[in-house]
Amino acid sequence: MFFKLKKVDWPMVGILLLFMIFSTMLVRSAIAPYETQFRAYDLKTLAFYVAGFIVVFGMALVDYRTLLKYSWYIYGAGCVSLVAVYLLAPEINGARSWFELPGGLQFQPAELVKIILIMTVAYMLGQRNGQPLRFRRDIVPITAMTMLPFLLVLIQPDLGNAIIYLVILIAMLWIGNTKYSHVLIGLTVVIAALIAFVTLFNVYNTQIHDYLEKHQKLHWYQRINTFINPDQASNDDKHQSNYAKIAIGSGGLTGDGYMKGELKNKKFVPYPYSDSIFVVVGEEFGFLGSSALLLVYFLFIYRMILIAMHCFDRMGAYIIVGIVAMFLFQIFENVGMMIGLMPITGITLPFISYGGTSLLINMLCIGLVFSIQLHQEKYKVD
Repeated sequence: MFFKLKKVDWPMVGILLLFMIFSTMLVRSAIAPYETQFRAYDLKTLAFYVAGFIVVFGMALVDYRTLLKYSWYIYGAGCVSLVAVYLLAPEINGARSWFELPGGLQFQPAELVKIILIMTVAYMLGQRNGQPLRFRRDIVPITAMTMLPFLLVLIQPDLGNAIIYLVILIAMLWIGNTKYSHVLIGLTVVIAALIAFVTLFNVYNTQIHDYLEKHQKLHWYQRINTFINPDQASNDDKHQSNYAKIAIGSGGLTGDGYMKGELKNKKFVPYPYSDSIFVVVGEEFGFLGSSALLLVYFLFIYRMILIAMHCFDRMGAYIIVGIVAMFLFQIFENVGMMIGLMPITGITLPFISYGGTSLLINMLCIGLVFSIQLHQEKYKVD
């Protein structure tokens, strides 16, 4: 069994090792201004990576098609976990998204459901065997199946992960051979929905502010209003966005130097070890360091696309496309929100931000990609 690991894409393993080094260094620098509050987050990051590599190689040895056979049962369990976390989990930072585990650890079901959703959609698309998707018999059921976890995550509330579910759906429907007429319908609906949302948000701006403030969800209003109406938003609302851009800009071409950034302090940019870790990259390593990190991401995505292109099994290729879409959006959204191109959400920078659940799920995704690479015998999944 273990001899199969010789066929693993070792350049990707090397990239994961680079991510481990980058993440540990950046988290260490990010927590420095916090004194003892987040002590040893850098060491915990290393520990999570060690566990993550075990997950990668363990998952690589599992035939992914065995999991696909039970994808609907796994999907059901994932939805149950989302219901359970909303009903039973404590409220943290205004959201019920994490289960508290022994040892001070936390588990976020919404992260795991991303890969479950990818597998389930891939299974459904695979039933068409490359034939154009039918609107009522394929697109509608797949969309409905995606909307259930989307709504369950949205009410936690976790807007970031909920949006990722939609991105996964759109990418996989596209690669699953959606007719252009259906694409046009979808684009029309999306554009109309966005226009309606912005219009209604501006018309009922005050009422929305008061309602969310009453329900202690004012940060939702602040993030959306700052992005839609940057000129009208208060300085307090724009605080994180403004200082993030200032910090990244202050790094210039080569940066201020490792551990020498000053604006990453919690008084200026919150959560520099997690959501805002790209600020540390820009401030301390400058444009060249930020570009180098994005180049590594490019090579990382490129290696996965190569594996997908060599798949005999469509379902395996669909899974990799879903994973690539998920990572691409997370990278674009996280970097974009730090430089003012995207609204601020709770989406982390994959493999770099601190977070045990997020990292382990990301490593599980890579293990699944390796499993697809190692198990390419042709036979139909029932």
